[in-house]
Amino acid sequence: MGQLDGKTAIITGASSGIGRETALLFAEHGAKLVLVARRHDELERLANRIRDNGGQAVAVAGSVADAVVASEAVQVATHQFGGLDIAFNNAGTTGAQVPLPEMTAENWHEVIETNLTSAFHAAKQQIPALLARGGGSLIFTSTFVGHTVGFPGMAAYAASKAGLIGLMQVIAAEYGQRGIRANALLPGGTDTPMGRAVSNTPEALAFVQGLHALKRLAKPREIAQSALYLASGMSSFTTGTALLVDGGVSITRT
Repeated sequence: MGQLDGKTAIITGASSGIGRETALLFAEHGAKLVLVARRHDELERLANRIRDNGGQAVAVAGSVADAVVASEAVQVATHQFGGLDIAFNNAGTTGAQVPLPEMTAENWHEVIETNLTSAFHAAKQQIPALLARGGGSLIFTSTFVGHTVGFPGMAAYAASKAGLIGLMQVIAAEYGQRGIRANALLPGGTDTPMGRAVSNTPEALAFVQGLHALKRLAKPREIAQSALYLASGMSSFTTGTALLVDGGVSITRT
């Protein structure tokens, strides 16, 4: 038996990177999936792969910053799969990496909308659906940036991801007694398209790898395994937690 047999999960940012690997892992463990991302073709290919392997998955293409998309994802989970048990609100963007005085207001708002306001829209729709099932697991992808480390040029990213932790903690406190667990996953450097855009030269990659105690980047599957822990009954007494899965980058000074 899988850890998520009989459960329905929404995963945002599912078309690549951590979201894609989490979708594949959740499907292996029996979850029925609603996959959300902007890129329709990539989502459909992923959904088809899951279905070809005997799983169940539906694609919902659109921007997570759009409240209508958040509502549609929950409606699909409810109407096609009977309800919602898990939501992995994972989609995000780094935005332009520039010193704060040089950052445009447009970039600031885009990053905040994509990373933080989207989580508000998502949770607003997901919480009632989770309550209707007697509870469930809400997971948000934050980061060590803005939590244990400040990187120059990443003010909007750090602010948005730190805000997710505060949002998560309030949800955990408000709804714990009603069966909803809320946690944040804080990955370290991960070998994803977004991560490679930041470490886009051999020198930059070596520098980022060296920041970690493990002296390497994570594979997306390694982060997905921690998402599985938070989604499943293995973490039944875990809520309100900012879970570092960062290869020791937060504690390394060598």
